[in-house]
Amino acid sequence: MRDPAGSLGELRASIDNIDAALVYLLAERFKFTQAVGHLKADAGLPPADLAREGEQIARLRRLADQSGLDPVFAEKFLAFIVAEVIRHHEAIAESR
Repeated sequence: MRDPAGSLGELRASIDNIDAALVYLLAERFKFTQAVGHLKADAGLPPADLAREGEQIARLRRLADQSGLDPVFAEKFLAFIVAEVIRHHEAIAESR
């Protein structure tokens, strides 16, 4: 029989590594969305792009379904990120 404490430690270490990767990936994503925000502000475009958001939701739901992740959760996660991106874009536009 495997040692439950050892197995738990190994699983938690894997979770910690994935959490670190997620943080770094989100930081990279926000670097690009900041650049998009500056381009939008310079061009006088609105902070939100509902057509793009709809495409991204559909795409993320497909990816979630293919990977075995709950598509509803994936959509909620994306909605949270998009709301933050729009907030950043609004701040960039207001600072111009």
